[in-house]
Amino acid sequence: MMEDMDMQVFTHHLQEYKKGLRTLALHTTKASNRAVIEKRLKRETIDCYIQEVNGTKINVFFGNPICIEVIKQMNITSLSDLTDEEDFILGTMLGYDRVQQCERYLKRKRNGKNNNVGKIGNTSIAQPQTETIRVIG
Repeated sequence: MMEDMDMQVFTHHLQEYKKGLRTLALHTTKASNRAVIEKRLKRETIDCYIQEVNGTKINVFFGNPICIEVIKQMNITSLSDLTDEEDFILGTMLGYDRVQQCERYLKRKRNGKNNNVGKIGNTSIAQPQTETIRVIG
């Protein structure tokens, strides 16, 4: 069974989704909680996608079926390996502040983190960088 705090956080995310405050939620938890979470989401008829982080943790994305389909199309293997664009899209879909997401995107571009990587299936390939982002102001 889930620990009380973990269940409270999951329930909070679930309530926010059901109230329309979120269209997508991400809950990271112990892999041992997978069955309990899947059962609850199935009972609530809420679409989900579960990503294994490692042998002991999972990321549970749940919410609007269209958002879940986008997550599936992103073919996420690790949140730390997202391209700049995927990171921006995911953050925006999760309801993070748009301006802060723009700032994060530009910072990642300036720092060169993952901005020259593209994905084909589960494999990352290098792509030439063809433009530079410049901030004026």
